[in-house]
Amino acid sequence: MAAYETMAFHLETERLTMRPWAESDAGELRDLHAERGKGTPTIEHVRAIIAKQLTATAATGIALLPVRRRVEGDFIGYCGLIVGRCTVEEPEIAYELFQRVHGRGYATEAARAVLDAAVATGRKRLWSTVGSWNTPSLRVLEKLGFERDRLSTEENGEVVWLTRSLP
Repeated sequence: MAAYETMAFHLETERLTMRPWAESDAGELRDLHAERGKGTPTIEHVRAIIAKQLTATAATGIALLPVRRRVEGDFIGYCGLIVGRCTVEEPEIAYELFQRVHGRGYATEAARAVLDAAVATGRKRLWSTVGSWNTPSLRVLEKLGFERDRLSTEENGEVVWLTRSLP
């Protein structure tokens, strides 16, 4: 494995701040997961997800980070790098925001900051995997310069694999 710099875990944009997970994020993350329409996870389950994220961050040097609006201070989702279906050398960029903030450019803004953080680690390529039905996410990735690589079929349907070379 090539040596990569650790990703910056505190990111700021014009409208957003991102920092590592805290146990106090559990309630808001639970609400975000509930929006997926598959039930509301228990707070204990969400705390376990957060603990797993923090462990993965320590092991990989990359992170999925909670996203907050700077002015309002509210949690609106998460964005970051994960191993996911890929590798620590070529991680996936992932994001999910509350539906109430969709269409305002927050996902693009957060993902651009994460993309810059990935470049600073010395990585050469990022991936993203998105359900083929998720047109808004595909548009965000297109704006960031990702290109379609292939399609796969999984239990939840068709998945688009996208990639972006880094400078």
